[in-house]
Amino acid sequence: MDSFDLKGKAALVTGGNGGIGLAMARALAQAGAAVAIAGRDRAKNAAAAAELKAVSICCDLSQADACRAMVDEAAERLGRLDILVNNAGTNIRKAPQDYSLEEWRAVLDTNLTSAFVACQAAYPHMKRAAGGKIINIGSMMSLFGASFAAPYGASKGGVVQLTRSLSAAWAKDNIQVNAVLPGWIDTALTRRAREEVAGLHERVLARTPAGRWGTPEDLGGIAVFLASAASNFVTGAAIPVDGGYASLG
Repeated sequence: MDSFDLKGKAALVTGGNGGIGLAMARALAQAGAAVAIAGRDRAKNAAAAAELKAVSICCDLSQADACRAMVDEAAERLGRLDILVNNAGTNIRKAPQDYSLEEWRAVLDTNLTSAFVACQAAYPHMKRAAGGKIINIGSMMSLFGASFAAPYGASKGGVVQLTRSLSAAWAKDNIQVNAVLPGWIDTALTRRAREEVAGLHERVLARTPAGRWGTPEDLGGIAVFLASAASNFVTGAAIPVDGGYASLG
């Protein structure tokens, strides 16, 4: 299993202080990587960093300059940067006609623009190291529409196309860029969705062949695979982790 070993590697996980991000950061740390987690909530960052013996970086990922500074700080404090997980995200649930332009931009800036800027900032560090791994977190809404999540769906569709473009551009530099598309995972964000969208829980269970909501820990294995040498010939992929939700078309 040496190809899955991350000892000597350094990883930055945005939104790594809770939910899917924390589960991925935990799995990377368990596989041997040194980890930096980044997020807005200083207290949550500190708690996650203490658990994982990780570096904590507090920043607002909706700001491009903060994204660039975050990547450079992670590389400096860890001594290198081999793995970037762009997991930070937000959502505002409304009918499409009810969004303000400011709300649209807030979702796109956090979910898509921050990933692009972080990838740009990580590129020189990874090129200098003769390779790297970028994991962009999309969503089942990269593939499907939802009446209550127009900007979120647009941002997550953009994450997949960004992933494909970067994978094509950077394969020559031995940088693999892939996307993970979580299905309905039981997190604070989706618990809020269940409160706001009537009947959502029942519809998810009815459509998901696995017959359950996912857990953040369901994402740990794919994170280790895509961060490790085991995936060296995998790039430009968008991999659903959704209990079969997408398989029903």
